[in-house]
Amino acid sequence: MKQGYKSNIKENKVYYITMTVVGWIDIFSRDVYREILVSSMRHCILEKGLNLYAYVIMTNHLHLIVNSNEPFDLSSTIRDLKKFTSKAIINQIIAGPESRREWMLKLFSGFALDSSRHKEYMFWLPGNHAIELYNSKFTWTKINYIHNNPVRAGFVRRQEDWRYSSISNYLDLESKIPEIVRISPLLNFNS
Repeated sequence: MKQGYKSNIKENKVYYITMTVVGWIDIFSRDVYREILVSSMRHCILEKGLNLYAYVIMTNHLHLIVNSNEPFDLSSTIRDLKKFTSKAIINQIIAGPESRREWMLKLFSGFALDSSRHKEYMFWLPGNHAIELYNSKFTWTKINYIHNNPVRAGFVRRQEDWRYSSISNYLDLESKIPEIVRISPLLNFNS
């Protein structure tokens, strides 16, 4: 297992980020866990200077397009988001009605054994697979990828039918995260 991961995130840049659950465990197949993630992302937007431009929560990973306002540090915000959500979701698994409790906790515990950073449970894979978005065309390729992900996975027929995605923001529909910053098709990355 890779230890000592160092982020390649530079401040004042826009990034496409992927966060993946260890073992590709389908934790986000249940609304209770997705809502923890949504609430945490909204907290980061409102309190930690996170600009969220696009997102999708899949069953075992999520994709984000983000940057942060100064003086906030994007790497630290993502680290805090992962740390908080992992604790909150593990606590929900332990305390809530969860038929997969023993199986999931055993897996999360097993992954922690291979990590010097995790004592009891490991929820997220290390790193964020951050890709800098350097122009409008590349950015829209990633936004379209994000919004089409549930369709490609066969979960829905139309993008707008997936409730845990920013497609609703771009189509002016009811949204789980109304604070999304919509990217204009004419976004200029040269400034």
